[in-house]
Amino acid sequence: MASDLDLVKLYSGRILALAADIPHLGRLDKPCGTMRKRSPLCGSTVTVDLRTENGRIVDFAQDVKACALGQAAAAVLGANVIGRTRDEIEHARDQLSAMLRENGPVPDAPFDDLEVLLPAREFTNRHASILLSFQATAEAMAEAEKAA
Repeated sequence: MASDLDLVKLYSGRILALAADIPHLGRLDKPCGTMRKRSPLCGSTVTVDLRTENGRIVDFAQDVKACALGQAAAAVLGANVIGRTRDEIEHARDQLSAMLRENGPVPDAPFDDLEVLLPAREFTNRHASILLSFQATAEAMAEAEKAA
């Protein structure tokens, strides 16, 4: 069982810096895909709006109401999301999930900055919040594909 001291250590300076500087915050006018995801365990929510062209994200915005860990994951996503395909986002989501839940490797570049979240493995109650931005983005892309 993780102690309070372990939790304090988890919120490293790097995680807090990422959480304080999330790229693409806000909402888009007239997105072609939108998805809101909520973690029932902690109440974190992420809403993603995006526009795609030829199967790639060309515009992106996210409204992130999550703990610093969820915010850090959203920051890494936001910094690397433009130009990505649904397959790339789903692959990163699956790798992040495996890293947290199955002691898998750090996700491939360009999402390898998610390495900062390795200490969160033992905090299973935080995993859902960490995954929200990637889940919402993948589902918003699926919605955009249906609308195209």
